[in-house]
Amino acid sequence: MSTALSLHQSRKRKNGVMMALCVVAAGIGLAWLALILGALIYKGLSGVSLAVFTQMTPPPGDAGGLLNAIYGSIVMTIIGIVVGTPIGVLAGTYMAEYGRFSKLTTVVRFINDILLSAPSIIVGLFVYELMVRPMGHFSAIAGAVALSILVIPVVVRTTEDMLNLVPNALREAGTAIGAPRWVVIRSVAWRAAMSGIVTGILLAVARISGETAPLLFTALNNQFWSSNLNAPMASLPVTIFQFALSPYEEWQQLAWTGALIITLTVLGLSIFARSLTGRREDR
Repeated sequence: MSTALSLHQSRKRKNGVMMALCVVAAGIGLAWLALILGALIYKGLSGVSLAVFTQMTPPPGDAGGLLNAIYGSIVMTIIGIVVGTPIGVLAGTYMAEYGRFSKLTTVVRFINDILLSAPSIIVGLFVYELMVRPMGHFSAIAGAVALSILVIPVVVRTTEDMLNLVPNALREAGTAIGAPRWVVIRSVAWRAAMSGIVTGILLAVARISGETAPLLFTALNNQFWSSNLNAPMASLPVTIFQFALSPYEEWQQLAWTGALIITLTVLGLSIFARSLTGRREDR
């Protein structure tokens, strides 16, 4: 009896130590996060004005805004999502519905996991060799292609996982009434997993909205307004990168403001995606 009691007390002490270490580690992480967000809000919020959203990026030493950079980021992000989402959803659907236990699915899942963790600069170099060099110039199309490649693995993984969570009884019910398999997938499986798939798409948007390295090798940048997709186009991450390294105070302030805009956008998308996941779990 005493041996069992001492063993219980020993395990309780070890559990208390580990819990304390976990709390300390979480506190350190949250403290650094609070410092980063605090500095970003303190330095970025002071530069927020109507001019940021209505004026172009200025020449050195002059005042201006980030209109062309914001426009370029929105355009390339939308194109990247429009191109990458259907491919990711269809690939994830095949892996979950048609080839769940096939060797091809195993290979695709392995490659997809590699793409999820691969540095984005590799994607930028790949698209540079694939499109920029043969075309002879940088372009927004090349930037959008690079972003779409980053979208695909996120959507593939989310789609597959969400479809795997759909009970097979729902599929069997659809098959029992004579519905073809593609109708069951469209009307039953996709509808049941829709909130999770949309969450994955939003997370993909949040990931690519702050990517800088792929756009440096593909879309480059443009100080002026440009709606030509076959020409270099400004983007908010690249503009922040260039302005933050400059010696001009006006550019540095715009870099802080741009970083705040991206951070709040990504935070809003992440919160919205989490809320969709929470609603699905409540159901």
